[in-house]
Order: sequence, then C-alpha cells, then structure tokens
Amino acid sequence: MAHRAVLTARQRAALFDLPTDEMALLRHYTLDDEDTENFRTRRRPENQIGFALQLCAFRYPGRLLKAGEVIPERVSRFVAAQLGLKPDDLLPYAAREKTRREHLDAMRRMYGYKMFSGKHAKKMRKWLEQNAEAAQSSEVLVRGFVEECRRRQIILPGISVIERRCADALVAAERRVEARIAAHLDRKMRAQLDNLLAEEVDGRISRFIWLRQFVVGKNSADINRQLDRLEFLQGLGLSPSVLEDIAAHRVARLRRQGERYFVDGLRDITSDRRLAIFATCVVEWSAAIADTVVETHDRIVGSIWREAKRICDARVFEAQSEIAATLAGFETLGTTLLIAKGDEVAVASAVDVSCGWDVLENLVATAGTLGKTV
Repeated sequence: MAHRAVLTARQRAALFDLPTDEMALLRHYTLDDEDTENFRTRRRPENQIGFALQLCAFRYPGRLLKAGEVIPERVSRFVAAQLGLKPDDLLPYAAREKTRREHLDAMRRMYGYKMFSGKHAKKMRKWLEQNAEAAQSSEVLVRGFVEECRRRQIILPGISVIERRCADALVAAERRVEARIAAHLDRKMRAQLDNLLAEEVDGRISRFIWLRQFVVGKNSADINRQLDRLEFLQGLGLSPSVLEDIAAHRVARLRRQGERYFVDGLRDITSDRRLAIFATCVVEWSAAIADTVVETHDRIVGSIWREAKRICDARVFEAQSEIAATLAGFETLGTTLLIAKGDEVAVASAVDVSCGWDVLENLVATAGTLGKTV
C-alpha cells in the first residue's frame, strides 16, 4: 500500500524526534530510584545506558529506538550522568539484535508498555473512528493519536503506519458526514438539488454557478440581483437542520468545495458527496446572501447620507453671505435709532424710553457680533 503522507518534515520531527532542550530533558528523561535499580540489573555499562535510553524513548516520544539510530549527544550525556556513566559507554550497545529484544521484553514487563498490535491496535483504530470527524486537520488527528498512545502506554508504530491510519480515518469520517447529510434529504429535495447543475440561467451558466456569484454591491441593481438569488434559495425550502449535527469545520470544508468545483467536477463525484455539497451550500449561501443584502443596504444608505450632507453643507455656505448682509442691515438700523435717542420731543415717557433704549442697545450689540462672526 502506498504511503499517505499527512505531515510535513517539521511536524514529524516535532512529534517523533528525541527532545534535546533542557526543559524537555528534565521533564521527560529524569530517572527515579526505581528506574536506576532496574538499570543496575544490567551488568555492562553499555547495556545499562542502552536500557535507560530505550525506556526514555518509550516515555517520550513513545516509540522504539531504531537500529543504528544516532542518539543526540545532549540526550546520551543527560541520561549517562544520572547513571554515573559516560556517553561513550553507549557505543557498543546492542551489538546483538537479541539484546535489544530482551531489553524490550523486560521493559514491557516492568513498566506495562504494550506493542501496537492485536487488540491494542484495534482499540486505537476505534479511537480514530470516534475522533476523526471532530479533528480539524490531519496534524491535529495525528497529534491526538500519538498522545493517546502515550497515555495508554502503547508503543508507537512507524510514522508511515500512523499517517496511513489517520488518513484513512479522515476519509472515512468525511464519507460518514456526507452520507448523514444526504440521509436528511427526501426524494424531491434530491431532485431539486441535482437540478441545480442541469438548469441554466440566461442560457450560459448553470444555476449552481449563478447562485454562488454574489458580492456586496453599491446600488439598487446589485441588491436586486442578490435578492433574486436569496428568493430562489428560500424557495427550495431546505431546512438548516440538515447540518445541525455536523461539525462547523466540516460544514466550512463542504462549502469551500462547492465554491471551488466546476460543473464537470461536481458531476463526476459520488451522489452522496455531491448532495452534501449542494445542501451545505444552499444553507450557507442563504445566510451569506442575506448578510450581503444587509451590507449592501447599509452602503447605499451611507452613500445617500454622505451626498445629502454634502448638499446641505454647500447650501449653508452659499447662504452665509446673505445672512451677513441681513445682520449688517440690522446693525445700521440700530445705530440710526440710537442716534435719535437725543431727540427729547419724540419721547413720550422718560421711563419707557430709557428701558426701550437699553433693549435697542443690546440688539445692536448682538447684531454687530453676529455680523462679525458670519
């Protein structure tokens, strides 16, 4: 079976390489008294340090040391120092393959580690089936698989085995999601959705392609085009409940596929997958187009308001000169009346005139101030 790579080289290294930074060494490779006692049962220094390194690799990253694998110097030095040995003592380790197998069996008995086979492999396959649908990416699923194996003390299989199993689990989860969505559709709805590819708009593009061509507009013509699409989608009568038990990232993935595929590509895929894509797009586009209509409306209203404000400001500016002339006329009239204040013949009552002149003086002063302001 061909290898199905789902991780980059950097992601593989982060998951499966032996740690070399000080904090990781202290966390994962610090040995306790029981560990040291177990290692001392090995007679030769190379077997003691080799046994210790194999146990450390079991604990983190959770795998076997490969034959001929080069151990980072910082790792061998850190482990050797705890045993009172030198890193070079590791060099003659496991000259016999039988020694490696004996150490593996001994560690499994002492610490409870299990090989990835038989019932343990079946349990992890079941774990993948239960968690693949919720995984948002291949890396997330692989990382979760590795961490679960560590928690259960199951020794990790080879990287290619993990990647292949995770890839298969993701594909199976995708198929289950598509089948579940399609199961919610009755015969009439299936026919309506399939007809989206057959029906053409203006004799040039399919209805499905036409539906996905919507963007925020800026005028009434744009909003009318959006409303035409929204009215058609609502007329299909597809309930959003068809997606209620589907994870959000799965819905987003199906929508992206619908927005990326061409008509021929959609015709070539399986029926359940095509129907799942159509149903997802109908539900998602209905909400998206409604939002687009609202945003287009806001843009139109905003544009009208800005234009009205511009016109208002222009009219106020034009009226400023007329207001200034009127106020200047009031000021001249008030000044003339004040000059007439000395004409005692025209005064009927000293008290009333005195009060009237005070009011007039205030009016003239106000008019003068307003005139200067304008």
